[in-house]
Amino acid sequence: MKPIRKAVIPAAGYGTGFLPATKSIPKEMIPIVDKPVIQYIVEEAIQSGIEEILIITGHGKRAIEDHFDTNVDLEYHLRQQGKNKLLEMVQDISKINIHYIRQKHIRGVGDAILCAESFIDNEPFAVLLGDDMIYHEEEPAMHQLMRTYDKYGATMVGCQTLKEAQVVPRNIIQSVATEEEGVSRFLDAEKPVGFKADGKSAMLGRYVLTPDIFEILRRVQPNEKGTIRLSDALKLMASRQAVYTCEIQGKRYDIGNKLDDKVKYISQIQFHKK
Repeated sequence: MKPIRKAVIPAAGYGTGFLPATKSIPKEMIPIVDKPVIQYIVEEAIQSGIEEILIITGHGKRAIEDHFDTNVDLEYHLRQQGKNKLLEMVQDISKINIHYIRQKHIRGVGDAILCAESFIDNEPFAVLLGDDMIYHEEEPAMHQLMRTYDKYGATMVGCQTLKEAQVVPRNIIQSVATEEEGVSRFLDAEKPVGFKADGKSAMLGRYVLTPDIFEILRRVQPNEKGTIRLSDALKLMASRQAVYTCEIQGKRYDIGNKLDDKVKYISQIQFHKK
């Protein structure tokens, strides 16, 4: 069984939930305190043992590439000013091994993942969505999923049980429990209409996918919005082979929820690093 070395981060969407800010700034570059959202996601991947990262970008997302690129003028200025800690921080960001490809038509997460096929090169891989940040003091969320993949060797879907305050439009999972606590057989996932979702297991933006997902994504029909949904591909995959869910431990913060208390997330991380 091949280890998980690569990760895909879809970041091509328009971010309409944060208009008007996202008219000129990618949603992934909106800062939480002093760091853009996508940097937290990239750092989680690296802390989980990922070696190569592919970010799927789109029109108007050049700022993401610039953020992880070398800025010679800025580094020179910081060096001249004797701001060595800031210089080291800026240089560390540009050392991260990141690749980029554009999703030419914004057709959902499933289509974005299809753009990564040549990069993945028939290996299992991680997918991290920027809509969720998860804080856990001891183990990054992605590493929890990768560790469970090592046991089962099959596609893994990260999930968490919703609390009432967390209930927003999210894919609620249908699954069958296994003998291991926190791990279930995935059957389907749909956004609920007309019933209470709190207490139910919802998909989290963390996945480990086997490379046969690409053939399945090509078979998935776009929905009424023209979107190729990853959840539809997972349902089709689950009808052919085992797909598992894994309950992720940690506090989830919803980037798409403007009222969510993300400052607490940052303060927790900074305190833990000290």
